[in-house]
Amino acid sequence: MAKRVVFKQDHCKSCGLCISACPKQIIRVQDELNSLGYHPAFVDDNDQQSCISCAICARMCPDAVIEVFR
Repeated sequence: MAKRVVFKQDHCKSCGLCISACPKQIIRVQDELNSLGYHPAFVDDNDQQSCISCAICARMCPDAVIEVFR
């Protein structure tokens, strides 16, 4: 499996900790709202190859909505 960052969109509360923590600055928030009424974080498919799989974003997430595949 290729390196990939996956977010559980319906559980993200848009706290922004993952965005601040990402050393490659590839995490953004979506324009659409999730089921909780927040703009969930995501990594665009075009930016996935820039991920270095450090998993800092996943460790920073207070709701454990991020999985990093190496």
